[in-house]
Amino acid sequence: MTFLDQEFREIITKAVCGKGRKFTQATHNISPSHRPSSILGCWVINHLYNAKKKSEDTVEVNGSYDINIWYSYNDNTKTEVVTERVTYCDYIPLSVKDDHCLTDDYDVVAKVIQQPNCLECQIANQGNKIVVEIEREFVVQIIGETKVKVRVNPKGFNDDYDDDDWGFDITDDELSDVSPDFVNDKAKD
Repeated sequence: MTFLDQEFREIITKAVCGKGRKFTQATHNISPSHRPSSILGCWVINHLYNAKKKSEDTVEVNGSYDINIWYSYNDNTKTEVVTERVTYCDYIPLSVKDDHCLTDDYDVVAKVIQQPNCLECQIANQGNKIVVEIEREFVVQIIGETKVKVRVNPKGFNDDYDDDDWGFDITDDELSDVSPDFVNDKAKD
């Protein structure tokens, strides 16, 4: 029996070898140039991130975003927007891991489930700082080379095989049972 006569073959392919997910809440203290009277709005923009495998069971996501806070000051007579760039580092544990990868060369894919978003923005007790609560969520995948076993047809590929030959021909008897007014048919089954 030769290699080509065997019933199974091994295919080397790229596959997901690990997955992880993490939800994070962070608190940031921002110092505006004036003592705020009230918060008029807060939004998060310019989110950038990259991911890399940190250890056997952890992915590191490094990123940054801008927090913009619109506030009033001078007894609510003037307004200003303060912008602060925030950096973060999230360690995401892999909850699913396949140890059958062939090499240590992995691709890491990180996808944002929840973009950084402002949950709450308020003036701190001291009155000269603004406290912002942010949420974000990531899902990560580790993609590596692995082997898959597939069964091989011992007769080989059949040139006479027709994808359209599934035996779904409709007979005249079946067509006679179809009501042409089926949309307005009030009969119950």
